[in-house]
Amino acid sequence: MSEAVVDDIVAVLPPLLQTLESLSFVARNLNPPNFDRVMQIAGEPEEALQAVRPRLADWPEKFAHIKTALEAAIEPALAGYAGLRAVQNGEGDLVGVFRALRYLPRAQEALYPLTELPPVSGFFIAPDLREDAGLQAKLAATPNDDTGIFHERNEPGSRGGFSMYVPEYYTPDRAWPLVMALHGGSGNGRGFLWSWLRDARSRGAILVAPTATGQTWALMGDDTDTPNLNRILDQVRARWNIDATRMLLTGMSDGGTFSYVTGLDGASRFTHLAPVAATFHPLMAEMADAERLRGLPIFITHGRLDWMFPVQTARQTQGLLSAAGAKVTYREIDDLSHTYPREINAEILQWLNGEQADDA
Repeated sequence: MSEAVVDDIVAVLPPLLQTLESLSFVARNLNPPNFDRVMQIAGEPEEALQAVRPRLADWPEKFAHIKTALEAAIEPALAGYAGLRAVQNGEGDLVGVFRALRYLPRAQEALYPLTELPPVSGFFIAPDLREDAGLQAKLAATPNDDTGIFHERNEPGSRGGFSMYVPEYYTPDRAWPLVMALHGGSGNGRGFLWSWLRDARSRGAILVAPTATGQTWALMGDDTDTPNLNRILDQVRARWNIDATRMLLTGMSDGGTFSYVTGLDGASRFTHLAPVAATFHPLMAEMADAERLRGLPIFITHGRLDWMFPVQTARQTQGLLSAAGAKVTYREIDDLSHTYPREINAEILQWLNGEQADDA
């Protein structure tokens, strides 16, 4: 690689990665009353990114794949911040904030093919494992067959497909834990994949992120989603070696609620449930299969500041499910509103792998 191109990459990557980290910070800490404060803390990383963007203009053709990926990541990163700035300046509302934050997974998807570059690979490693030499060596090796990111009928705007990630160091000689992660009501699996990819890549799990068959999950009326999840599960298990004792169904908001709806059914094949920021009606406990509930590992995560589903609901759910015989772990996060807390993923994976005790 030419010295000039290296210099340009060294100049462009830090502000790009910082902008993505700052967008992630806003997404995690978003709470409507505190939006301006969160934006102040996030700073103005997009200004530095905008300043170095012209350095990609005149690269030799043989580096086109790097240039294309960087440009494809920079554009949505800047668009996301532009959307946030518009709301900050009084030109929109909370809906505009959510729309702006949808650019974050698009930027991450565009950037991921450049994990051949150590700083990019490090960005997609969980922070507490970035100094793990063994993990770095596994990720620096040539990817094994049938690994990486896959999309099955899951283009933006489509319904019922799925996206998935298989760690590049996957081998079929052992069974791997499965995480099936369900997006929130206005989301899709292709975007929600990035809420979990860093941890699946770092800690060794196969990740599947389906998209609901309707505009949100089948919380009322005909359940077209459970048969679709089973179809996806069959498709994945036929191709990769999945540990039948470690199959997690998790989800955010409506996705978390649907993990209860389908996961408490006696026919469910998932061994663990981990709803995040979900709601739960007491009738769901009464209607659930009693034998299924007995001893079922359930990990509930909820924010004390949740403005959509008040935390009292999660506390009541913990009591109801524990009384019904489920093995419940409950995590209440003091500074969490109705957003996805990626920091909980490591603990959920440890719990899935039986590496920590459950809470009553």
